[in-house]
Amino acid sequence: MTPLTEFAQNAAVGRRTAVAAAGGALLVSTFGGAMAAQAAPVETGHAKMNSVDLNALTTQAREALSNAPVVSVAPDAELTVEKTAVSVVSAAENEDYQAELAAAEAEKAAEAAAAEAAEAAEAAAATVSTATSVDVPASAIGNSVISIASRYVGVPYVSGGASPSGMDCSGFTQYVYGQLGIDLPHSSSAQPGYGTQVPASEAQPGDLMWTPGHVSIYAGGNTMIDASKPGTVVDFRTIWQSNPTFIRMG
Repeated sequence: MTPLTEFAQNAAVGRRTAVAAAGGALLVSTFGGAMAAQAAPVETGHAKMNSVDLNALTTQAREALSNAPVVSVAPDAELTVEKTAVSVVSAAENEDYQAELAAAEAEKAAEAAAAEAAEAAEAAAATVSTATSVDVPASAIGNSVISIASRYVGVPYVSGGASPSGMDCSGFTQYVYGQLGIDLPHSSSAQPGYGTQVPASEAQPGDLMWTPGHVSIYAGGNTMIDASKPGTVVDFRTIWQSNPTFIRMG
């Protein structure tokens, strides 16, 4: 029997034996009760399926690559990039932008003016009274000038106005006489020069009545019709001037 014979016997009974040779001597070590080592089972069927799928994907990829369009580029091809100059204009120098700003400002100014005019008209309307301060003299009835002038009783006094929306003293006389074909300037100091002065004793309804800074229309007796002053309306009034001048128009 040799030492290897015992080693073989130990392997037969399922024991693991380690053999080492050192300095010509043979060392045998046996671990009792140890089970023989076994390799893990290999799932050959699954591995084979993975291999088939991978091959199929590879084949598809190769077919897609072979069918893809091919772009050929010459070795000496050059890439050219166009450059466009960009100019920047400040807001102050941009004419279109400045025009838009100016239009917006003009629109705001117009709206503000319209609102102011509406306010003034509303304030003036609050002072309007259609009642006359004095009765119209019988001598004025049927007189063409007085007939036209009486249409505007209640129109508010507006400085510089010469229309039914608002009148000052010379604007009122200018508008009334203008409807009879008599053109007068819009000036209380200039209007007397367009007629003939008559004595107070010969004054008739419809004559222009003037005092420095003011003109009106004589209505007969001790009455006149005029646009007196701011805050009042066109109306028949008692003559308040001390020594008016009477001008025959036409």
